[in-house]
Amino acid sequence: MLTIPLPENEVERLAALQSYNIFDTAEEKDFDAIASLASAICGVPIALITFIDEKRQWFKSHHGTDFTENVREFSFCTHVIASGDDIMIVEDAALDERFVDNPMVTGPTSVTFYAGVPLVNEDGFALGTLCVIDQEMQTLTHTQSEALKTLGRQVVDKLELRRKVAYLEKANQDLLNSNVLIQKFASMAAHDIKNPLSSILLTSQALKIRQEKLQDEGCLRLVNLNITATKNLLELVEEMLAYSKSPSLLLAKKQEFNLNSLIQKVISMLAVPENVEVILPEEKQMIYFSMIAFEQILINLLSNAIRYNNKEKCIINIRFNQDDDFYRLEVEDNGMGIPEQYHDKIFGNNFTLKITDRYNKKGSGIGLSTIKDLLNVLNGNIYVKSVPGEGATFFISIKK
Repeated sequence: MLTIPLPENEVERLAALQSYNIFDTAEEKDFDAIASLASAICGVPIALITFIDEKRQWFKSHHGTDFTENVREFSFCTHVIASGDDIMIVEDAALDERFVDNPMVTGPTSVTFYAGVPLVNEDGFALGTLCVIDQEMQTLTHTQSEALKTLGRQVVDKLELRRKVAYLEKANQDLLNSNVLIQKFASMAAHDIKNPLSSILLTSQALKIRQEKLQDEGCLRLVNLNITATKNLLELVEEMLAYSKSPSLLLAKKQEFNLNSLIQKVISMLAVPENVEVILPEEKQMIYFSMIAFEQILINLLSNAIRYNNKEKCIINIRFNQDDDFYRLEVEDNGMGIPEQYHDKIFGNNFTLKITDRYNKKGSGIGLSTIKDLLNVLNGNIYVKSVPGEGATFFISIKK
């Protein structure tokens, strides 16, 4: 087996090469034009633009041959990237001890002449080569050698431009995804704000009636409910305003909070009928994460569990555990349930089961899809297990 010479910075070089995502990409006219020009300038039939990974030499452009790759140990180019020279010229490979036994020389390809320049990126890593090949002895003039080096630099320039364009496209897509998430998040928040507003409206109407009768001890309780609901609503609105101005806060602003206290806060914001019992996790659980993210997940799941329950006694059981890597939350209800064929579809954009809730209203299809998108950003996941008529359990995992 032939010995493969390795650059001193081989590990870093391979990492740099991977960052360009160039291997096995389609042919591109700009690269093909450079290879064709290199062949013409040097007066040889074959010109290649190659990139070399741990085991393989792959041809991004291959002028004058149908071959698209080579094993690294047979490659002349692997000597180029290891040498550190700005050009390597082999006029007769049969007389060069490095290549005299190489199958590329002794076999059907009969490589005799080779000249290659390394494709060195802006960080100094040789990613591959621009090379010219002939089956006959050749030599290059100084002008041809300099021209080949210049063309090599053009290949690197195009490679850098290609990577920067890909980076900008990804950044633009991330921005678009962020905007979509923000829009859906805002829509869901507006939807969720209706619940505490409804609670305020109902208690205010009841308060007015009782005040007309005077001396009603229940007035104080209703006033306190109003104050609590209003404060929670104002806090939610302030949080949403802050996150709308700086969306990155949704994920970046972490704080320690008590899960049960947060659940109780969410319950106070919802219009919870008297026949609903919410069972909290038994142990005190402290979480260090984005509280607004947890809050929105809980608001949506608890609201759905309440709305889509037709039982005489509605029971919602919340379980929680954590390990070194994940927070895991379960929200179980004994409501209407969800048919199995819809277990994945309910997380799609604007998908609804077209059923009415306990208030004779249909869902918007916004909530669960937004939660799914939010969890994707959080490196989390959500899925459901359900039996129609018996209830549903939503399983949430969130990367710490």
